[in-house]
Amino acid sequence: MTTTAEPVTASRPQVHAAREGRGVAATAHVALIIWSLLVVLPLVWTLISSFKSTQEVLGNPLSLPSKLRFSNYANAWTTAGIGRYFLNTVVVVGCALVLVMVLGAMCAYVLARFTFPGNRLIYYAMLAGLTFPVFLAIVPLFFVLKNLSLLNTLPGLIITYVAFALPFTVFFLHSFFKQLPGEVYEAAQIDGAGEWRSFFSVMLPMARPGMASVAIFNFLGLWNQFLLPVALNTDSNNYVLSQGMASFASQAGYAVDFGALFAAVVITVAPVLVVYIVFQRQLQASATAGGVK
Repeated sequence: MTTTAEPVTASRPQVHAAREGRGVAATAHVALIIWSLLVVLPLVWTLISSFKSTQEVLGNPLSLPSKLRFSNYANAWTTAGIGRYFLNTVVVVGCALVLVMVLGAMCAYVLARFTFPGNRLIYYAMLAGLTFPVFLAIVPLFFVLKNLSLLNTLPGLIITYVAFALPFTVFFLHSFFKQLPGEVYEAAQIDGAGEWRSFFSVMLPMARPGMASVAIFNFLGLWNQFLLPVALNTDSNNYVLSQGMASFASQAGYAVDFGALFAAVVITVAPVLVVYIVFQRQLQASATAGGVK
Protein backbone atom coordinates (compact mmCIF):
# COMPACT_ATOMS: atom_id res chain seq x y z
CA MET A 1 0.00 0.00 0.00
CA THR A 2 1.57 3.26 -1.10
CA THR A 3 0.97 6.73 0.27
CA THR A 4 1.50 9.99 -1.52
CA ALA A 5 2.88 13.00 0.26
CA GLU A 6 0.54 15.96 0.34
CA PRO A 7 2.03 19.22 -0.93
CA VAL A 8 3.07 21.60 1.80
CA THR A 9 1.42 24.99 1.45
CA ALA A 10 2.37 28.10 3.36
CA SER A 11 -0.04 29.25 5.98
CA ARG A 12 -1.64 32.66 5.85
CA PRO A 13 0.55 34.12 8.62
CA GLN A 14 3.68 33.03 6.72
CA VAL A 15 2.42 34.56 3.48
CA HIS A 16 1.49 37.76 5.31
CA ALA A 17 4.93 37.90 6.96
CA ALA A 18 6.65 37.36 3.61
CA ARG A 19 4.65 40.18 2.06
CA GLU A 20 5.46 42.48 4.96
CA GLY A 21 9.15 41.61 4.60
CA ARG A 22 9.11 42.47 0.91
CA GLY A 23 7.30 45.72 1.68
CA VAL A 24 9.86 46.72 4.30
CA ALA A 25 12.72 45.83 1.95
CA ALA A 26 11.20 47.88 -0.89
CA THR A 27 10.66 50.87 1.42
CA ALA A 28 14.22 50.62 2.70
CA HIS A 29 15.62 50.48 -0.84
CA VAL A 30 13.60 53.54 -1.88
CA ALA A 31 14.79 55.45 1.20
CA LEU A 32 18.41 54.47 0.52
CA ILE A 33 18.13 55.53 -3.13
CA ILE A 34 16.74 58.92 -2.12
CA TRP A 35 19.43 59.37 0.53
CA SER A 36 22.15 58.39 -1.96
CA LEU A 37 20.88 60.95 -4.46
CA LEU A 38 20.86 63.65 -1.77
CA VAL A 39 24.50 62.87 -1.01
CA VAL A 40 25.87 62.16 -4.50
CA LEU A 41 24.13 64.87 -6.57
CA PRO A 42 25.70 67.83 -4.68
CA LEU A 43 29.13 66.23 -5.09
CA VAL A 44 28.59 65.74 -8.83
CA TRP A 45 27.29 69.30 -9.18
CA THR A 46 30.35 70.65 -7.35
CA LEU A 47 32.70 68.65 -9.58
CA ILE A 48 30.95 69.88 -12.76
CA SER A 49 30.93 73.48 -11.52
CA SER A 50 34.67 73.34 -10.85
CA PHE A 51 35.23 73.30 -14.63
CA LYS A 52 32.94 76.27 -15.34
CA SER A 53 33.60 79.97 -15.56
CA THR A 54 31.96 82.37 -13.14
CA GLN A 55 29.52 83.50 -15.84
CA GLU A 56 28.42 79.90 -16.49
CA VAL A 57 27.98 79.18 -12.79
CA LEU A 58 25.81 82.27 -12.26
CA GLY A 59 24.02 82.07 -15.61
CA ASN A 60 22.92 78.43 -15.55
CA PRO A 61 24.11 76.51 -12.49
CA LEU A 62 22.71 73.17 -13.71
CA SER A 63 24.23 73.23 -17.19
CA LEU A 64 27.36 71.40 -18.31
CA PRO A 65 30.54 73.46 -18.84
CA SER A 66 31.23 74.63 -22.39
CA LYS A 67 34.76 73.28 -21.95
CA LEU A 68 36.85 71.74 -19.19
CA ARG A 69 38.68 74.61 -17.51
CA PHE A 70 41.53 72.94 -15.64
CA SER A 71 42.90 76.44 -15.09
CA ASN A 72 40.39 76.75 -12.24
CA TYR A 73 42.38 74.17 -10.29
CA ALA A 74 45.65 75.95 -11.08
CA ASN A 75 44.17 79.26 -9.90
CA ALA A 76 42.82 77.69 -6.73
CA TRP A 77 46.15 75.98 -5.99
CA THR A 78 48.39 79.01 -6.59
CA THR A 79 46.45 82.29 -6.66
CA ALA A 80 44.07 81.40 -3.81
CA GLY A 81 46.85 79.71 -1.83
CA ILE A 82 45.02 76.40 -1.50
CA GLY A 83 48.28 74.58 -2.24
CA ARG A 84 49.97 76.04 0.84
CA TYR A 85 46.91 75.38 3.00
CA PHE A 86 46.72 71.82 1.67
CA LEU A 87 50.35 71.11 2.58
CA ASN A 88 49.87 72.62 6.04
CA THR A 89 46.83 70.38 6.58
CA VAL A 90 48.72 67.29 5.42
CA VAL A 91 51.56 68.03 7.85
CA VAL A 92 49.28 68.77 10.81
CA VAL A 93 46.82 65.93 10.26
CA GLY A 94 49.53 63.42 9.28
CA CYS A 95 51.70 64.08 12.33
CA ALA A 96 48.72 64.23 14.69
CA LEU A 97 47.28 61.00 13.28
CA VAL A 98 50.53 59.08 13.71
CA LEU A 99 50.99 60.34 17.27
CA VAL A 100 47.41 59.71 18.35
CA MET A 101 47.36 56.22 16.87
CA VAL A 102 50.62 55.18 18.54
CA LEU A 103 49.82 56.77 21.91
CA GLY A 104 46.17 55.70 21.81
CA ALA A 105 46.98 52.09 20.95
CA MET A 106 49.59 51.85 23.71
CA CYS A 107 47.27 53.44 26.28
CA ALA A 108 44.30 51.25 25.29
CA TYR A 109 46.47 48.11 25.37
CA VAL A 110 47.76 48.81 28.87
CA LEU A 111 44.32 49.68 30.21
CA ALA A 112 42.76 46.58 28.63
CA ARG A 113 45.40 43.95 29.39
CA PHE A 114 47.00 44.98 32.69
CA THR A 115 45.56 45.44 36.16
CA PHE A 116 47.08 48.14 38.34
CA PRO A 117 45.87 50.75 40.85
CA GLY A 118 44.10 53.58 39.05
CA ASN A 119 43.36 51.57 35.91
CA ARG A 120 39.63 52.24 35.92
CA LEU A 121 40.16 55.84 37.02
CA ILE A 122 42.32 56.54 33.97
CA TYR A 123 39.84 54.79 31.68
CA TYR A 124 36.88 56.77 33.02
CA ALA A 125 38.90 59.97 32.76
CA MET A 126 39.38 59.18 29.07
CA LEU A 127 35.63 58.63 28.72
CA ALA A 128 34.99 61.95 30.44
CA GLY A 129 37.16 63.59 27.80
CA LEU A 130 34.64 62.48 25.16
CA THR A 131 31.88 64.47 26.86
CA PHE A 132 33.90 67.68 27.18
CA PRO A 133 32.78 70.29 24.59
CA VAL A 134 35.62 71.65 22.51
CA PHE A 135 34.52 75.28 22.69
CA LEU A 136 34.82 75.28 26.50
CA ALA A 137 38.55 74.54 26.21
CA ILE A 138 39.35 77.27 23.67
CA VAL A 139 40.29 79.99 26.18
CA PRO A 140 42.48 77.75 28.43
CA LEU A 141 44.13 76.25 25.34
CA PHE A 142 44.85 79.70 23.99
CA PHE A 143 46.79 80.74 27.09
CA VAL A 144 48.54 77.37 27.46
CA LEU A 145 49.85 77.49 23.90
CA LYS A 146 50.74 81.16 24.29
CA ASN A 147 52.81 80.42 27.42
CA LEU A 148 54.55 77.57 25.59
CA SER A 149 55.22 79.81 22.56
CA LEU A 150 53.20 77.42 20.39
CA LEU A 151 50.35 79.78 19.52
CA ASN A 152 49.89 80.32 15.76
CA THR A 153 52.23 77.44 14.97
CA LEU A 154 51.74 74.05 13.31
CA PRO A 155 53.26 72.12 16.28
CA GLY A 156 50.72 73.79 18.55
CA LEU A 157 47.88 72.57 16.33
CA ILE A 158 49.37 69.08 16.20
CA ILE A 159 49.53 68.81 19.99
CA THR A 160 45.97 70.13 20.32
CA TYR A 161 44.65 67.68 17.72
CA VAL A 162 46.33 64.77 19.51
CA ALA A 163 44.86 65.81 22.86
CA PHE A 164 41.29 65.94 21.53
CA ALA A 165 41.50 62.76 19.44
CA LEU A 166 43.15 60.62 22.12
CA PRO A 167 40.06 59.86 24.32
CA PHE A 168 38.05 58.53 21.38
CA THR A 169 40.99 56.44 20.17
CA VAL A 170 41.51 54.84 23.58
CA PHE A 171 37.79 54.18 24.01
CA PHE A 172 37.49 52.62 20.54
CA LEU A 173 40.58 50.38 20.80
CA HIS A 174 40.04 49.32 24.41
CA SER A 175 37.42 46.71 23.49
CA PHE A 176 39.57 45.32 20.65
CA PHE A 177 42.56 44.71 22.91
CA LYS A 178 40.25 43.41 25.64
CA GLN A 179 38.92 40.65 23.35
CA LEU A 180 42.30 39.45 22.02
CA PRO A 181 43.13 35.90 23.14
CA GLY A 182 45.53 35.77 26.05
CA GLU A 183 47.05 32.51 24.79
CA VAL A 184 48.78 34.33 21.95
CA TYR A 185 50.34 36.80 24.38
CA GLU A 186 51.47 33.98 26.66
CA ALA A 187 52.98 32.11 23.71
CA ALA A 188 54.97 35.22 22.76
CA GLN A 189 56.18 35.54 26.34
CA ILE A 190 57.28 31.88 26.39
CA ASP A 191 59.21 32.44 23.15
CA GLY A 192 61.18 35.17 24.89
CA ALA A 193 59.43 38.27 23.59
CA GLY A 194 59.37 41.22 25.96
CA GLU A 195 56.43 43.52 26.53
CA TRP A 196 57.38 45.90 23.73
CA ARG A 197 57.98 43.08 21.24
CA SER A 198 54.75 41.34 22.25
CA PHE A 199 52.79 44.53 21.73
CA PHE A 200 54.21 45.72 18.41
CA SER A 201 54.80 42.31 16.78
CA VAL A 202 51.89 40.23 18.12
CA MET A 203 49.04 42.13 19.73
CA LEU A 204 48.99 45.28 17.58
CA PRO A 205 48.71 43.40 14.24
CA MET A 206 45.80 41.39 15.64
CA ALA A 207 43.94 44.65 16.30
CA ARG A 208 44.47 45.87 12.73
CA PRO A 209 40.73 46.17 11.85
CA GLY A 210 40.13 48.38 14.85
CA MET A 211 43.25 50.43 14.15
CA ALA A 212 42.16 51.03 10.55
CA SER A 213 38.66 52.06 11.59
CA VAL A 214 39.70 54.50 14.28
CA ALA A 215 42.38 55.92 11.97
CA ILE A 216 39.72 56.71 9.36
CA PHE A 217 37.41 58.32 11.92
CA ASN A 218 40.28 60.40 13.32
CA PHE A 219 41.39 61.43 9.85
CA LEU A 220 37.90 62.64 8.95
CA GLY A 221 37.52 64.56 12.20
CA LEU A 222 40.96 66.18 12.06
CA TRP A 223 40.83 66.99 8.34
CA ASN A 224 37.51 68.82 8.73
CA GLN A 225 38.46 70.58 11.98
CA PHE A 226 37.59 74.28 11.90
CA LEU A 227 37.02 75.67 15.41
CA LEU A 228 40.44 74.83 16.86
CA PRO A 229 42.50 76.26 13.96
CA VAL A 230 40.43 79.44 13.82
CA ALA A 231 40.88 80.08 17.54
CA LEU A 232 44.50 78.96 17.93
CA ASN A 233 46.07 79.82 14.58
CA THR A 234 45.69 83.34 13.16
CA ASP A 235 48.89 83.36 11.10
CA SER A 236 47.83 83.18 7.45
CA ASN A 237 51.05 81.35 6.55
CA ASN A 238 49.99 78.48 8.82
CA TYR A 239 46.36 78.27 7.75
CA VAL A 240 44.86 74.82 7.23
CA LEU A 241 42.33 74.04 4.50
CA SER A 242 39.23 74.91 6.50
CA GLN A 243 40.66 78.35 7.31
CA GLY A 244 41.93 78.82 3.78
CA MET A 245 38.54 78.08 2.27
CA ALA A 246 36.82 80.54 4.62
CA SER A 247 39.44 83.19 3.90
CA PHE A 248 39.23 82.63 0.14
CA ALA A 249 35.46 83.05 0.10
CA SER A 250 35.38 86.08 2.42
CA GLN A 251 38.24 88.11 0.92
CA ALA A 252 36.95 87.84 -2.65
CA GLY A 253 33.71 89.66 -1.83
CA TYR A 254 31.49 90.15 -4.88
CA ALA A 255 34.38 89.42 -7.28
CA VAL A 256 34.73 85.79 -6.25
CA ASP A 257 35.97 83.35 -8.87
CA PHE A 258 33.34 80.66 -8.52
CA GLY A 259 35.16 78.23 -10.80
CA ALA A 260 38.28 78.38 -8.62
CA LEU A 261 36.12 78.25 -5.48
CA PHE A 262 34.45 75.02 -6.58
CA ALA A 263 37.84 73.64 -7.60
CA ALA A 264 39.13 74.40 -4.11
CA VAL A 265 36.16 72.54 -2.64
CA VAL A 266 36.96 69.51 -4.79
CA ILE A 267 40.61 69.63 -3.67
CA THR A 268 39.45 69.75 -0.05
CA VAL A 269 36.95 66.90 -0.33
CA ALA A 270 38.95 64.56 -2.61
CA PRO A 271 41.38 63.23 0.06
CA VAL A 272 38.48 62.27 2.32
CA LEU A 273 36.76 60.32 -0.45
CA VAL A 274 40.00 58.61 -1.47
CA VAL A 275 40.77 57.53 2.08
CA TYR A 276 37.28 56.10 2.55
CA ILE A 277 37.33 54.24 -0.79
CA VAL A 278 40.76 52.74 -0.07
CA PHE A 279 39.97 51.67 3.49
CA GLN A 280 36.29 50.74 3.24
CA ARG A 281 37.17 47.03 3.45
CA GLN A 282 38.92 47.64 6.77
CA LEU A 283 35.78 49.35 8.04
CA GLN A 284 33.67 46.38 7.01
CA ALA A 285 36.15 43.98 8.62
CA SER A 286 36.02 46.01 11.82
CA ALA A 287 32.23 45.89 11.89
CA THR A 288 32.27 42.14 11.27
CA ALA A 289 34.83 41.56 13.98
CA GLY A 290 32.84 43.66 16.42
CA GLY A 291 29.69 41.71 15.61
CA VAL A 292 31.39 38.37 16.10
CA LYS A 293 32.83 39.46 19.43
